[in-house]
Amino acid sequence: MAIHMTDNELLLAISALLDKKLQPVRADIQLLKLQNENDILPRLQNIEACYTSTYNRYKSGISQIEAMQADINVMKSAISEHSAKLQNLA
Repeated sequence: MAIHMTDNELLLAISALLDKKLQPVRADIQLLKLQNENDILPRLQNIEACYTSTYNRYKSGISQIEAMQADINVMKSAISEHSAKLQNLA
Protein backbone atom coordinates (compact mmCIF):
# COMPACT_ATOMS: atom_id res chain seq x y z
CA MET A 1 0.00 0.00 0.00
CA ALA A 2 1.79 3.07 -1.23
CA ILE A 3 0.83 6.57 -0.21
CA HIS A 4 0.69 8.97 -3.11
CA MET A 5 1.08 12.66 -2.36
CA THR A 6 0.76 15.53 -4.73
CA ASP A 7 3.65 17.93 -5.10
CA ASN A 8 1.70 20.52 -3.13
CA GLU A 9 1.04 18.07 -0.27
CA LEU A 10 4.69 17.03 -0.24
CA LEU A 11 5.82 20.65 -0.08
CA LEU A 12 3.41 21.35 2.78
CA ALA A 13 4.69 18.30 4.68
CA ILE A 14 8.32 19.39 4.18
CA SER A 15 7.43 22.92 5.26
CA ALA A 16 5.76 21.65 8.44
CA LEU A 17 8.73 19.42 9.22
CA LEU A 18 11.16 22.31 8.72
CA ASP A 19 9.04 24.59 10.93
CA LYS A 20 9.10 21.94 13.68
CA LYS A 21 12.87 21.43 13.37
CA LEU A 22 13.60 25.17 13.32
CA GLN A 23 11.42 26.02 16.32
CA PRO A 24 14.26 25.48 18.89
CA VAL A 25 16.61 27.59 16.75
CA ARG A 26 14.05 30.39 16.61
CA ALA A 27 13.59 30.19 20.38
CA ASP A 28 17.37 30.41 20.90
CA ILE A 29 17.59 33.40 18.56
CA GLN A 30 14.76 35.13 20.43
CA LEU A 31 16.54 34.47 23.75
CA LEU A 32 19.78 35.91 22.36
CA LYS A 33 17.95 39.00 21.11
CA LEU A 34 16.38 39.57 24.52
CA GLN A 35 19.70 39.01 26.30
CA ASN A 36 21.39 41.42 23.92
CA GLU A 37 18.73 44.08 24.46
CA ASN A 38 18.34 43.70 28.22
CA ASP A 39 21.85 42.79 29.37
CA ILE A 40 24.62 43.33 26.86
CA LEU A 41 23.60 46.67 25.31
CA PRO A 42 23.06 48.45 28.66
CA ARG A 43 26.46 47.24 29.85
CA LEU A 44 28.12 48.43 26.65
CA GLN A 45 26.44 51.81 27.01
CA ASN A 46 27.73 52.05 30.58
CA ILE A 47 31.27 51.17 29.47
CA GLU A 48 31.03 53.76 26.70
CA ALA A 49 29.84 56.44 29.14
CA CYS A 50 32.70 55.67 31.54
CA TYR A 51 35.25 55.70 28.72
CA THR A 52 33.92 58.96 27.31
CA SER A 53 33.97 60.77 30.66
CA THR A 54 37.49 59.49 31.40
CA TYR A 55 38.66 60.55 27.95
CA ASN A 56 37.24 64.04 28.44
CA ARG A 57 38.97 64.40 31.83
CA TYR A 58 42.32 63.29 30.39
CA LYS A 59 41.86 65.46 27.32
CA SER A 60 41.48 68.59 29.45
CA GLY A 61 44.26 67.40 31.78
CA ILE A 62 46.78 67.20 28.94
CA SER A 63 46.74 70.96 28.40
CA GLN A 64 47.21 71.47 32.15
CA ILE A 65 50.17 69.09 32.18
CA GLU A 66 51.74 70.85 29.20
CA ALA A 67 51.31 74.22 30.96
CA MET A 68 52.87 72.82 34.15
CA GLN A 69 55.80 71.41 32.14
CA ALA A 70 56.40 74.83 30.59
CA ASP A 71 56.31 76.43 34.07
CA ILE A 72 58.75 73.81 35.40
CA ASN A 73 61.14 74.47 32.51
CA VAL A 74 61.06 78.21 33.28
CA MET A 75 61.62 77.51 36.99
CA LYS A 76 64.57 75.17 36.22
CA SER A 77 66.16 77.84 34.09
CA ALA A 78 65.65 80.54 36.74
CA ILE A 79 66.93 78.29 39.53
CA SER A 80 70.02 77.34 37.52
CA GLU A 81 70.69 80.98 36.72
CA HIS A 82 70.22 82.09 40.36
CA SER A 83 72.33 79.18 41.58
CA ALA A 84 75.17 80.22 39.27
CA LYS A 85 74.90 83.85 40.47
CA LEU A 86 74.95 82.76 44.13
CA GLN A 87 78.02 80.62 43.50
CA ASN A 88 79.77 83.61 41.94
CA LEU A 89 78.95 85.72 45.01
CA ALA A 90 80.34 83.14 47.41
